Amino acid sequence: MTNVIPISRAEREKACVVALHCSLGSGRQWKTLADELGRAHRFFAPDIAGYGTNSCCAADLPLTLAEEVRCLSGQLHDADGPIHLVGHSYGGAIAFKIATCSPFAHRLRSLTLIEPVLPTLLCESEADRRLHARFAQVARDVSEDLWNGSALEAIDMFIEFWNGSGPQDPLPASARLRMIERADKLAFDFTAAFAEANVATAAASLRVPTLLFSGGLSPYLTQRIVQRLGAIMDCAEVQHLPAAGHMLPLTHASSVNPAIAKHIARADELAGVPLALETALAEAGSRAEG
Repeated sequence: MTNVIPISRAEREKACVVALHCSLGSGRQWKTLADELGRAHRFFAPDIAGYGTNSCCAADLPLTLAEEVRCLSGQLHDADGPIHLVGHSYGGAIAFKIATCSPFAHRLRSLTLIEPVLPTLLCESEADRRLHARFAQVARDVSEDLWNGSALEAIDMFIEFWNGSGPQDPLPASARLRMIERADKLAFDFTAAFAEANVATAAASLRVPTLLFSGGLSPYLTQRIVQRLGAIMDCAEVQHLPAAGHMLPLTHASSVNPAIAKHIARADELAGVPLALETALAEAGSRAEG
């Protein structure tokens, strides 16, 4: 499924916004961001493979981030023209892959990553390796519960980890049921995230304006990933929300969405500068010849 705001033909040349949701979520996660951006851009919020209405049998589920990108290629082709890419959590990891190593990378105008799950970035120092090892253990424990048919226990463990030091508020029964229905995909998401190598090298190669978000109540794993990306990438701006947790695109949308909109508008403005300069030089040349 792709949630698309319809536009007129005259608007078709404008840049698109593509927003990728977290594990156990769906494209509906981005409704408030779509409202914030209004009709200035076409907005695509596809369901990642295995979530929302994009159901797959286990044999077809992606095992790498590159396979996730291939599963989204149809929606990305629909988003013709320049792309502003937004990704949260596992969706942030996929967005990073699109931006750094995919047929769509050259079309990126801006990138926004909200606590992307890129754990292999944390294998360079002893302190960071401990964070990586703890997350790997969580992945093994959640996956083992899923293989044993204990989806409820797997979901509880998964949510407890991502709550970090934030409040342990109980989930509504309807949300819990939706998560249980899609729980088996978690093992695939973990496998893909841990299979991604050379993240630091890929991050250093990025040259598009990038906005990074982290929350002070999130697991320190993702806070540290954002810190590392911010240090590696020359084109990155980091925004840290001390009172926010890992689900900050939802819980702190009133802060996050205007910042994303401003980032996108600034990237659009920067993209227009070379064209405006080229036009001005061409006009000056014509006047000189005349």
